[in-house]
Amino acid sequence: MREGMFRNPSGCAISGIFSRSGKRFSGKKIIDSISVMHDRSNGLGGGFAGYGIYPEYKEYYALHIFYDSISAKKSCEAFLEEHFDIINLSKIPTRKVPEITDEPLIWRYFVAPLPTKLADSQLDEREFTAKCVFRVNTSIDGAYVFSSGKNMGVFKAVGFPEDVGRFYRLEEYEGYCFTAHGRYPTNTPGWWGGAHPFALLDYSVVHNGEISSYDANRRAIEMYGYKCTLQTDTEVITYIIDFLHRKKKLTLKEICSVIAAPFWSTIEKMPEQDREELEYLRNVFSSQLITGPFSIIVGFDGGIMALNDRLKLRSMVVGEKDDMVYIASEEAAIRIIEKDLDRIWSPKGGEGVIFTLEKGNLQWQ
Repeated sequence: MREGMFRNPSGCAISGIFSRSGKRFSGKKIIDSISVMHDRSNGLGGGFAGYGIYPEYKEYYALHIFYDSISAKKSCEAFLEEHFDIINLSKIPTRKVPEITDEPLIWRYFVAPLPTKLADSQLDEREFTAKCVFRVNTSIDGAYVFSSGKNMGVFKAVGFPEDVGRFYRLEEYEGYCFTAHGRYPTNTPGWWGGAHPFALLDYSVVHNGEISSYDANRRAIEMYGYKCTLQTDTEVITYIIDFLHRKKKLTLKEICSVIAAPFWSTIEKMPEQDREELEYLRNVFSSQLITGPFSIIVGFDGGIMALNDRLKLRSMVVGEKDDMVYIASEEAAIRIIEKDLDRIWSPKGGEGVIFTLEKGNLQWQ
């Protein structure tokens, strides 16, 4: 069953771990973190994103795909062969977990756009790949690309997140960044594609909350070629971030000022230079303002970002220890993997917290 038929009370748990030095660590840590928040989920979705997990194929797009049938797989692979050079393909390794049932066919492809197709498209390779992802997800019945970045991957399913982690053998992966989500759907039933993270290229989003501006945000982003097929908040947030960062070249700090913009009454009291910048962003990108309660963690190539709504209606805590950064809905989810923190705090509403690999330093961008 796909999305859009039922409504449940709000919950959800999010967690993220990031090494500013780029040190790779086991996915077991993020499983341990999200499992502490078990009661925030209801078993209708769990998932993870890992960065730096495919160093041997880091130059290639890693496509993770769900298939409902062998015929869908054949159709999708014919499309991929027409548009990409397939370097490697295989089933994604899993283990039998009693709590995870009705699994689809789950395959992984490392690909590079075919030079002739790329040249004919007159697109850069990232836009070409994104358009191919949308083609598969909207045109090939029974096939769904749920991860499409380089040197990263999303792993998600219907189930509690700790069970999903065991199912995908996440402890066998190593990366410099992992994010996690335990789902308690607010508008929609659980199905494998609707679990978080949502991802496009290297951007992935885990989200706790409900955006009241969904319809306005969806209509606006679809004007720029995005296809919102899942009727869920997090899909729209992912596309907004991709649009603002990759296409419009806004900085991450500017993106925070768009999607969690200060109130006009707050902007009016700011120094002139800050006021002019925020007025410009609010006017030009008004359709990308997200309203309603939310906290999100955004993974991207070389970094991680955390952001609350401007009224801070959802909880989020950030901790640091040496070069490691921890972000979670609850402090307990951080303390379970690092008891002796150098610093721990709760970001203000609308305050973006951004970490990158650059020189291993915290970046307030």
